[in-house]
Amino acid sequence: MKNRKTPQQRPAIGLSALSAAALATALLLPAQASADELNVVATTSSLGALAREIGGDETRVRVLAAPDRDAHYLDARPSFMAALRNADLLLELGAGLEEGWLPAATRGASNPAINEGQPGHFYAAGKVDLRRSITQDGPNMGHVHEEGNPHFNVDPLRMAEVGLALGERLAELDSANADVYRERAEETAQRLREHAEDLAGELAPDQNIVVYHEDLDYLEEWLPATVVGYLEPAPGIPPTGRHLQSLVGELEDMDGHVLYAEFQPPRGAEFLERELGWDSHAVPLDPPQDAGLDGYLELMETWASTFRTR
Repeated sequence: MKNRKTPQQRPAIGLSALSAAALATALLLPAQASADELNVVATTSSLGALAREIGGDETRVRVLAAPDRDAHYLDARPSFMAALRNADLLLELGAGLEEGWLPAATRGASNPAINEGQPGHFYAAGKVDLRRSITQDGPNMGHVHEEGNPHFNVDPLRMAEVGLALGERLAELDSANADVYRERAEETAQRLREHAEDLAGELAPDQNIVVYHEDLDYLEEWLPATVVGYLEPAPGIPPTGRHLQSLVGELEDMDGHVLYAEFQPPRGAEFLERELGWDSHAVPLDPPQDAGLDGYLELMETWASTFRTR
């Protein structure tokens, strides 16, 4: 008799079971909703910003390379492989930028949907005309950047073209939302172009810059700037005293700015600042890892602000 349930107890047990079932259902609903999203993996945060803006709530975006790291020199980490294994779309900047680690990460992911030539693989460098790389001429010919300079993420005008192409690719993968992706892509491209024009119009014309590597030289594509030298004697070779002295001799009758990425060593820039009186600036090459389009637009303002210093 003592194990028998009373009539008063039975409804309480029923309510408890119903509550547990309701909780289980509630926990499952977000997972079910997210299954309808496109899982996008971008190699850099500049591409990630485009994907978040154009993909909106219909996508879930993961960025592999931290913006404070040189995307040339990363390792194919297991976390990269795990992200790529579940990706519907891989966004690669391309032109050799990620060649040291992305092929290995993609092989480790074993996801045929994102292999080259598949709709799930988006090769951004193939959507724009690249600047000719300095490694394509002279003694460094063919050693690095054989397709051209891959750092076009520093040029919002080229990123606008990439955004339009990305809108088309998302529309192909998710036809139910095709018009939404295309509309967002058009709006994104317009915002990038207008912001670039506004910033360029605020600056004095004909400014000179020295950059560390052939990355920030894409600034001269949309700002009133001319690259007159590189801190590296050759791409990938750290600045030498002899090379820096030769730059001083070439530039001593000129005014300008020295720019380098935050992850690049400052010694060469500081030397030119002392010897020439030029201002030097360490700047990011990409927006924060979780940034959307606003983060990229703010980065454009950071780049432009270096030209307001005299």
